[in-house]
Amino acid sequence: MERHPWEIEFYERETGRCPATEFIQELSKKDQVLTTKAIERLGQYGPDLRRPYVDYLDDDIWELRVHVSSGHVRMLYFFFDGRKIVITHGLVKKQGPVPRSEIERAVAFRSEYLARRSRR
Repeated sequence: MERHPWEIEFYERETGRCPATEFIQELSKKDQVLTTKAIERLGQYGPDLRRPYVDYLDDDIWELRVHVSSGHVRMLYFFFDGRKIVITHGLVKKQGPVPRSEIERAVAFRSEYLARRSRR
């Protein structure tokens, strides 16, 4: 079955800063490669990608799960406008669930993103 890629967009703040890109740049080169490959996989499969690669968190926020040398990278994202995936930011966690504060951060970024889109 042929896959049709999804568009991946990195959320940018109104200041032009991109939390996801800044996070990825702080990772080791090896972890950057692993995270980039996981993002490419997400773009290829979209919502058909399942655990262990992705998981639903809450409030239409999902996590891309990447096992790296320093723990577990989590890239938070949401779906938008048909075939677009917007990655809000990332974090490294050692164990346990993604902190509620990080989910709330992704929700706030999504709200800001949608508000800017509606002004266009």
